[in-house]
Amino acid sequence: MIAKENSVLLVVDVQERLVSTIFDVDRILLNIGVLVKAAQVHRMPVLLTEQMKLGDTVLEIKEIFEGIKSYNPIKKIGFSCYRNKEFRQTLESVDCLDILVCGIEAHICVSQTALDLLDNGYRVQVVEDAVSSHRVEDKKTAVERLRDAGATVTCTEALLYELTVSAQAPEFKKILELTKYRRKVLYDQSKQ
Repeated sequence: MIAKENSVLLVVDVQERLVSTIFDVDRILLNIGVLVKAAQVHRMPVLLTEQMKLGDTVLEIKEIFEGIKSYNPIKKIGFSCYRNKEFRQTLESVDCLDILVCGIEAHICVSQTALDLLDNGYRVQVVEDAVSSHRVEDKKTAVERLRDAGATVTCTEALLYELTVSAQAPEFKKILELTKYRRKVLYDQSKQ
């Protein structure tokens, strides 16, 4: 199990030019937004990356970051975030061993980043319902590959409660509100 005191949320390349063709994009964006808000509740660091030439972070996620005054994406040209000097320096400055990874595309930037993090001694949790690719087959292959490489595969709601630990935690009420909101949106989406 992970502890919020030793964790950082990494949001990889959720950008305008990518999202329009991403598999299950509405659910993915909902879960990423909830994870960012939960990280704020738990006072966890959040790192955001953007691949050069693909535009800004998609508006609904960007607005969450702007709302907490932390929209400061790390720009990169390589696919792996870890191979970017600014990213590595920022990651070292937050001094966390557990990296909770979400974003797109699962089989390219998310995978290469997670594999590099694992190779460099970090513990990686891939949030399966908060990563995606253009094709569902690519996402599934990426998640399986990362699990085989040593990453832990989890889901948004499990992670929310793992970070919260107990219904007696001071953050529980806010996490419960996020959970209820998420469940309602997912239910509404399933009716469409």
